Formats: sequence, C-alpha cells, structure tokens
Amino acid sequence: LTFLVTASLAALLCGPARAHPHVFAEAKMRLVVNASGGVDKLVHNWVFDDAFSSTVLVEFDKDLDLKLSEAELKDVQGTIVDSIGDYNYFQTISNNGADVKMSRPPNLTARMDGTTLVISFESAPEKILPLRGKVSFGIYDPTFYTAIDFIADTDLQAQNLPAGCEAKVIRPSPEEAMAHNQKRLPESFFEAPDALSMGQLVATRLEVTCPP
Repeated sequence: LTFLVTASLAALLCGPARAHPHVFAEAKMRLVVNASGGVDKLVHNWVFDDAFSSTVLVEFDKDLDLKLSEAELKDVQGTIVDSIGDYNYFQTISNNGADVKMSRPPNLTARMDGTTLVISFESAPEKILPLRGKVSFGIYDPTFYTAIDFIADTDLQAQNLPAGCEAKVIRPSPEEAMAHNQKRLPESFFEAPDALSMGQLVATRLEVTCPP
C-alpha cells in the first residue's frame, strides 16, 4: 500500500516491503489456556513509537483539537483490524509445524497514553487448538514495514499451562535460522516465501512443548 496523506493505517502498518522497518512497537503477549488444556486466547498489548503515534494523531484528529476522541479512536481501531487481517493479525502460530489461522479480534482497543498510541486485543484460534507436541506463538509483520519487539522474555507469558507442559522464549537469529533450515526447505520457499513460514523462522516467539 502507498503512503498518502489521506491514507489509513493500512498503509502505515502494512506498507510495501523495505530494507528495514518504518514503524516500531514494544509488545507483550499472554497465552491463556482453557480448562481442557487447549488454547483459549492470546492477549496482546502493543506500544508504538513516537513518530508513528504522532502520524496517527494527525491522520485521525478530524476536529483538529490535538487529541483523539472516542469516535476518532474507533476509526483507528477499525482501520487497524482491517489492515492487518490479511496477515493473520501479525500473529505467527504454529501447531507442530502447521500454520494456525486466528479469528478476527472482537475487542481491539486503541488509546493514547499521553502522546503514545497503545493498542490491545485478544484473538482465538478459528479451530480448537489443543496443546500437544510443540506449539509456538509469535508476532511478525511479513511486509517488514512494522517491527514489533518483545523487549524482555517476561513480555511473553503462558497462563494455566497443563501439567507436563513447558514454555520457553525463542529469539532466533534470522541468518542462523535460514542457514539451519535451508537444506530442508523447498526451493519454492526461497522463490516465493510464505509469510507465516518466514515468521516461524525469524520471529521471537513463545514455544510450548507438551506431551503428545
């Protein structure tokens, strides 16, 4: 998408691929497990950089009062959900190597913390997702336009893990990950890489290992 003065957040969050990101956010993610030992939901919180937050304020402050009203924030919320929907809402979920599709967040909220844009949302798998074997959860923008980082390992947490399950934070080096997986990846991957597969290789993620 092309960045225009009148463009929505779709252009800001999902612009064309560049050599480096143009939007930055510090993230926190919490995995919530249900009573059946399956994934109930993922709870996300993203805090955006000052430059992007200022751009959002300029784009959506329709009454020019230098703040975002509830109505203006609703426009921000709707635009974000729509703009990242084609990218699984930037969620990279892998169930024993298979991509997992997540549902549309029903309750994404946007707010300004002073001059900083903060968004929070929850998302659940479209299908029942039991925790068996190796299941990983991460955030990754396949357009490379947005860098969403977990500053500390404690920013990725698991709640109510079943007995016998272990969770650990994985921070792969992109170069090492590609080199390690190059022999087993098909040539078609490098000719037209799949966004979620690339995310599984290079994204910081919470990896949960449970008995089969």
